[in-house]
Amino acid sequence: MERITPLTTLLRPNLEPDPKFQLAWTVLRVVVGVVMVHNGLDKLGNIESFAQAYVEYIGLPFPIFFSYVAAFTELIGAPLVALGLLTRPAAFALLGTMSVAIYHHILVAGLSIPYLELSAIYAACFLFFTVNGAGSVSVDALLAQWLHGRALSEQESQRQSLEKSYQTSAKDDATEVGTGIK
Repeated sequence: MERITPLTTLLRPNLEPDPKFQLAWTVLRVVVGVVMVHNGLDKLGNIESFAQAYVEYIGLPFPIFFSYVAAFTELIGAPLVALGLLTRPAAFALLGTMSVAIYHHILVAGLSIPYLELSAIYAACFLFFTVNGAGSVSVDALLAQWLHGRALSEQESQRQSLEKSYQTSAKDDATEVGTGIK
C-alpha cells in the first residue's frame, strides 16, 4: 500500500504526460513569477505612498504593516513560483495579494476592465498554480519524487524487518517443536 505524506501531496504537481503541455506550463510559471517581482520592488520603493493610496483606501488597519506583507509576499513568492519551489503555498499567497488588488480596483473604478485586467490575469495564473502545482519541470516535482522514493524505501525496510522477524519466530517455533520444549 502506497503511503503519501501531506508534504508529498503539497509538492506533487499534476503530471500531465504531454511534453508540450509541460513546456507551456513551465514557461507560464517562469514568466509570471519573474514579471511579478517588480510589483514587490515598486511597493518597497515608496511604502508610505503605497500604504496611503491602496491599503488605507480599502480600509485595512495597519496600512504600513500590510504594505510590507504585500511587498514581501511578492518578492519572496514570485521567485518561488518561477523556480517551482513550494509553488502551491507561494501561488496561494500571491492569489491573496491579487484578490486584494482586484478589490481595490473595483472600489476605485467599478468593474472597469482596463483597471482590473492585469490583476485578474495574475490572479487566474496564481489560481491555476495553486490548484495544479508547478508541473513536472520544477523543483517541487523533484522533491516530491525524492520524498516518494524515500517513503517507498522506508516501507521496503519495514517489510524486510517484519519478514526477518517472522522467519526468526518460525525457526524458534520449529526448534521448540523439535526439542519438545513448550
